[in-house]
Amino acid sequence: MLPMSPPLVGSIPSIPPSSLDLEAAIRQMRHEKNAVILAHYYQEPDIQDLADFVGDSLELSRKAAATDADMIVFCGVKFMAEVAKILSPQKKVLLPDMRAGCSLETSCPPASFKAFREAHPDHVALTYINCSAEVKALSDIIVTSSNAEAIIRQIPENQEIIFAPDWHLGQFLIQKTGRPMLLWQGACMVHERFSEEGLVRLKTRHPQAAIIAHPECPAPILRHADHVGSTSSLIAFTRNTPHQTYIVATELGILHQMRLASPEKTFLDVPGLDSTCACNACPYMRMNTVEKLYQCMATEQPEIILPEALRLAALRPLETMLAMSPPPVRA
Repeated sequence: MLPMSPPLVGSIPSIPPSSLDLEAAIRQMRHEKNAVILAHYYQEPDIQDLADFVGDSLELSRKAAATDADMIVFCGVKFMAEVAKILSPQKKVLLPDMRAGCSLETSCPPASFKAFREAHPDHVALTYINCSAEVKALSDIIVTSSNAEAIIRQIPENQEIIFAPDWHLGQFLIQKTGRPMLLWQGACMVHERFSEEGLVRLKTRHPQAAIIAHPECPAPILRHADHVGSTSSLIAFTRNTPHQTYIVATELGILHQMRLASPEKTFLDVPGLDSTCACNACPYMRMNTVEKLYQCMATEQPEIILPEALRLAALRPLETMLAMSPPPVRA
């Protein structure tokens, strides 16, 4: 069950009239408030089309930090907006719907992770960026799906490692690096629900198609993939390889950017285990809408606020990651 929305500070305008041009109003407020709008690849296409930057979570936060904007509006999920605040403490950071969480984040409660770390004091904690600011503050190094392998290879072989919270990504990295790691048992609710049977059926119908997958997918999905990588890596693969059809095992929203980059190609999404639901669409990402984007910019709420001590503690492992990462760094 998705968490209930916390009360918001400030007045919320009534639902905008249907006659209002929301896109024009958002663009006007962006100019008037010196705001930058960020959209993750998993957002709805209409939000992606309104954004100043579309990309991976860390990439977006770094781009926003490099601007002179006074306000960051992050159309994504809460942990992403927190990273933007961690990197840009002087800017106001808004999230259209504060309920937009992440199943990976909720799978790793800070108190439980703290106890897990204390039970394994000799381990260095590598933590996937899909976690709360509190869990980041308890970690040694933050990693993304694109830089985790390179960072693991820099850690001395005699150093034991905790990897959290994504168990499937951790298993993939163990296979890639040969390094044993103690894994937290978390998973993405979208990537874990892809149907191997549905994937095989698509491949049977489209034998020339290339299969691409995000490493948050379980091993039975990844073993079919021609390319496994971060969201930016998947888009680059479809743009730079000659295949005309791609079977895509990651969240549905990414297909919009793939189609924009390669309109002459065909992109097929892998179905979920349950044929009665849109299991390949993240319900948290879908909480953000153009109407909520308009409202949050109009009221400048809800705002991401982090205690400075927490922000600095979470910044430390992020800075360690950046120092160890080969450029460019992308989530």
